[in-house]
Amino acid sequence: MSKNILITGGAGNVGGSLACRLTEEPSNHVVILDNLSTGCASKLPPKSRANWTFIKADANDQSDVTEIMTSYRFDYVFHYAAVVGVQRTLKNPVSVLNDVDGIRNVLRASKNTGVKRVFYSSSSEVYGEPVELPQNELTTPLNSRLPYAIIKNLGESFFRSYYEEYGLEYNIFRFFNTYGPKQTTDFVVPKFIDAALRNEDIPVYGDGNQTRTFCYIDDNLDTVINVLSDDRWSNQVINIGSDVELTIIELAELIINETGSKSRIVHLPRLPEGDMTRRQPDNSLMREILQRDMTSLLDGLRKTIATHRESQ
Repeated sequence: MSKNILITGGAGNVGGSLACRLTEEPSNHVVILDNLSTGCASKLPPKSRANWTFIKADANDQSDVTEIMTSYRFDYVFHYAAVVGVQRTLKNPVSVLNDVDGIRNVLRASKNTGVKRVFYSSSSEVYGEPVELPQNELTTPLNSRLPYAIIKNLGESFFRSYYEEYGLEYNIFRFFNTYGPKQTTDFVVPKFIDAALRNEDIPVYGDGNQTRTFCYIDDNLDTVINVLSDDRWSNQVINIGSDVELTIIELAELIINETGSKSRIVHLPRLPEGDMTRRQPDNSLMREILQRDMTSLLDGLRKTIATHRESQ
């Protein structure tokens, strides 16, 4: 069945990858909305595919969103547009707060134009410092005080409220460090890979013993596509990420080893805020939806490293 789909923030890492995946199905038509403030046209689907349209616009501008959504009458909307990245969000706290406008705009227009279901990219940041591990969608308290996490948490409340009051079906995806070929060097995996390929020092904040989990983009996309295709998963919050923890030092050492690099690990002062000590999702729901083994970190890194080598 053909689907008419909008992706806001569709020129970013996850949004662009999702657009590429959805346009593999010729019966889909995908409209990509992005203001290109951090997104890039190189992340859009191949021009050889005729079933997508790019519109340079701002999700936080009500007139932009209303005009586009009224014109196309979408079946499904993925609201992925946001200011992202710890450093970027700390440096631009007002821009982060402005993302509330985009959430309102997308939900209002979705309600008014008959959208069947809306999908929201939340973040693992909503959990803040771990109260319990693994971090569960239903039981783990959300305790971050960072503007980025607060807005994501508020966004989740907006999506739930629109369902409760207007019956607008939704899904909330809490992304945990999704990496892959389209991710920029603002983020730790591509930053480390690029430095290693150039035999440059790899910078680590603090002692490097803070832990993270890393989810390869294909695992993210396959989960999301399965949720889109099956109404049984509607109106649920879903952690999307690997549950395999490793320290940032271990990540740097693994990348140095896999690239055969001569890079040294250098320690920078610990970030004043935003660098949580541990992060690990309960991803049992994701695994049930995915219905396959997840990509190992080693396999995902090798694929990403190969792409970075080709681009140098």
